Amino acid sequence: MITVSVIDDQAELSEFIVEYINQARGFRCVSTHLTAEQALEALPAIKPDVVLMDINLGGMSGIECVEKLKARHPEMQVLMLTVYEDSDLIFRALAAGASGYLLKRSPPAKLLDAIADVHAGGSPMSSAIARRVVQSFQKPAQAPPAGRPVLSPREQEVIEALARGDAYKQIADRLGITIPTVRTYLRRIYEKLHVHTRTEAVARYLRPEG
Repeated sequence: MITVSVIDDQAELSEFIVEYINQARGFRCVSTHLTAEQALEALPAIKPDVVLMDINLGGMSGIECVEKLKARHPEMQVLMLTVYEDSDLIFRALAAGASGYLLKRSPPAKLLDAIADVHAGGSPMSSAIARRVVQSFQKPAQAPPAGRPVLSPREQEVIEALARGDAYKQIADRLGITIPTVRTYLRRIYEKLHVHTRTEAVARYLRPEG
């Protein structure tokens, strides 16, 4: 059973999400919160597996809430669920510790898939969001900006796969290598980017100036 908490200031939408989640086998919504402040106070005792987080919450933003929540409870997985497609917000959310980024217009079934994916260690994104991330790797070739560590071609393939939300097995299959080899590349990437998690690695690589 995957337990879920919803943080969204739109009460009607939250009710719909809760009802949909609770009707699905293997999922259970354990709490809803209208503000980030309420969530930060309540979630430590509730300890959900996955948190669905909106960005615009009226008071403290969802991105700031993610940062505070992950600092205190790194084991909690956060999936952004928002209407915003702004690239800066995407990268800020990932840098804060979000493991995925889903648009609210996504089909309901996609939400359940994303929750399960995040819980399993993946980084799901709506196709429009993933496209923005991938496009950042497809700019005309140029010298690496100041501050961006230079990754090898294979390391870049691995981090691009991370940005798409691929699991280790998917990366290994696509590149024709073993899962232990994938982990070796990840260790090298983490060392070069001075990070400790896959979401930090993607955000650090895409936004080195930050």
